[in-house]
Amino acid sequence: MLRLRQIALVAHQLEPVVDDLAAVLGLAVAYRDPGVATFGLHNAVMPAGNQFIEVVAPIQEGTAGGRYLERRHGDGGYMVIMQCDDHPALKARLAPLGVRAALEHDGRHYLLLQLHPRDTGGSFLEIDVQLGGEAEDGPWEPAGEHWHDARMDLTLGIVAATLQSDDPAALAARWSAILDRPIVAVDEVPTIALDNAELRFVVATDGRGEGLGGIDVRVADADRAVRAAEDRGLVRDDQLLIGGVRVTVVPG
Repeated sequence: MLRLRQIALVAHQLEPVVDDLAAVLGLAVAYRDPGVATFGLHNAVMPAGNQFIEVVAPIQEGTAGGRYLERRHGDGGYMVIMQCDDHPALKARLAPLGVRAALEHDGRHYLLLQLHPRDTGGSFLEIDVQLGGEAEDGPWEPAGEHWHDARMDLTLGIVAATLQSDDPAALAARWSAILDRPIVAVDEVPTIALDNAELRFVVATDGRGEGLGGIDVRVADADRAVRAAEDRGLVRDDQLLIGGVRVTVVPG
């Protein structure tokens, strides 16, 4: 099993991005994790179907999130977080690839493995295990115990994440080796299929360099989402831009 379970955005200010996500995608906050204060951050986690969009923002100077904001010239994509059920096999692949853990913690029900971005390229990549969470609609500790109560009916899920790079083929090859998933060309774009979504690798053309540049979300009413984005001034060059990330709405 290898699912896309959560996308994290990083912003200078938390609440404006949360408000935009709520207005355009109909999302609601399920959980604010006090534990992220350890990293000098505060956050909000919002269900998108049985997946999640998280926004984090620095609350002090000198944080990794703050440095990422500077490096990528503003708000934008931060982390791709996946769910797997076999950490030992994953870790066995990482060692010969020279991929280090940036953060690792085994809790009672949740096993976290965040990989070092210098070794992965693209963005922060985290691959976690949720014990007892095999069902697609199952528990997910980063979203709190009651995330189902905050799930709304406009956004149905995250169907793709787009990583941008000066050399997307090389980046795709790196992620393919880490994830043990093949690369296929979809409209000439290197693509890796996960169990519930796909990862696309494209050339960086926005002047922001390598990173998580976009997500595709499946929505019940795409016209409503686009109108809401237009009302809030979040459409740039015919694209929705929320929290520095290109958001493509896919009719559900």
